[in-house]
Amino acid sequence: MFVEIITIGDELLIGQVVDTNSAWMGKELNNVGFEVIRVTSVRDRENEILEAVDAAMKRVDIVLMTGGLGPTKDDITKYTLCKYFGTELVFSDMVFENIKRILANRITMNPLNKAQAMVPRDCTVINNRVGTASVSWFEKNSKVLVSMPGVPQEMKTNMSEEIIPRLCSRYKMGAIVHKTYTVKNYPESVLAITLTDWENQLPECIKLAYLPKSGIIRLRLTGRGNNEEEIKQIVLKEGAKLYDILGDNVLDENDSPLEEIVGSMLKERNLTLSTAESCTGGNIAARITSVPGCSVYFKGSVVAYSNEVKKGLLNVSEDTLNRFGAVSEEVVKEMLNGAMNSLKTDCAVAVSGIAGPDGGTAEKPVGTVWIAAAYGKTILTQKQEVDFGRELNVERATNNALLLLQKVLF
Repeated sequence: MFVEIITIGDELLIGQVVDTNSAWMGKELNNVGFEVIRVTSVRDRENEILEAVDAAMKRVDIVLMTGGLGPTKDDITKYTLCKYFGTELVFSDMVFENIKRILANRITMNPLNKAQAMVPRDCTVINNRVGTASVSWFEKNSKVLVSMPGVPQEMKTNMSEEIIPRLCSRYKMGAIVHKTYTVKNYPESVLAITLTDWENQLPECIKLAYLPKSGIIRLRLTGRGNNEEEIKQIVLKEGAKLYDILGDNVLDENDSPLEEIVGSMLKERNLTLSTAESCTGGNIAARITSVPGCSVYFKGSVVAYSNEVKKGLLNVSEDTLNRFGAVSEEVVKEMLNGAMNSLKTDCAVAVSGIAGPDGGTAEKPVGTVWIAAAYGKTILTQKQEVDFGRELNVERATNNALLLLQKVLF
């Protein structure tokens, strides 16, 4: 079954709010076999909402809408849907009781809150147990349109508890199986050429997607069919062939983030880790500590942005800084040893570079980053070059540091 998502709100189109709803909905719907073919964002304008709804209803079986259901004048979704479906708003005692429950002991009921109990007559109204805006479920010509609040937590609760179960009971879905393999050491085009023969012989029920990210590429195999176990076995069989072609460059087969992969390696070996960071500003430590249970192996980080901190806390010698500069292989090695000695860890990663947009020189242009990783006495270093902009320079350095750590642990 095909689904289209329509998100409503000026704030989405001017970048004031990022649309996280569509990504979450797409993932959850895909998990149960529904295929999202389009995501459309429109302003809070009646004609634009009507145009988007009419086009979507002609294209797909299911239309899911979020936004425009609040108590203020710019929230016009339910009025517009009444116009589209040729109905009117009526007062719902059920919804009003829910609003009173939600507002109890927090906000005194006012006319705007009460007006949220006005709902379209010719639809199924679903109470929102975590908010005051109800959900409207319309059916027309064997198609379904559902209008939900745009507040992410409210949308997620209603999708999980009400909408997805209802859709699954209404439509008989085939099986869908995903398996994602993380590959290192390959540019996307080189990987595609390497996998040409394998990709060409994939069964019709299997589709391959390349998902590149700084330093790694995720290969997602998606199998579709009526027999879930049969599809699963086909996906696993094809995935196993990747190891024969790529060997140790297949980093993971569970779509795990790099910080989780290296965290598991550290945990399994009972090793401890510290980081010494300059241009990444603690981003490596933030990624590592995003993994639950990381306190077992991660001891801490020194964010040594200035040379004074590099010297004072990481024992980088002034002579090394003067001779080679802060952005150098020699300095990151000393930062590495300083972190391991100060924080008493078995392993460490260190980074120093020029993230930009300024600060570069002819010898060391913006984008130059030196990275080091150590396990005991074994030290590996890597020089990152090419400027992709400050944010991406930091992200690439973070990923490369984690990959270098994985390599030294492997």
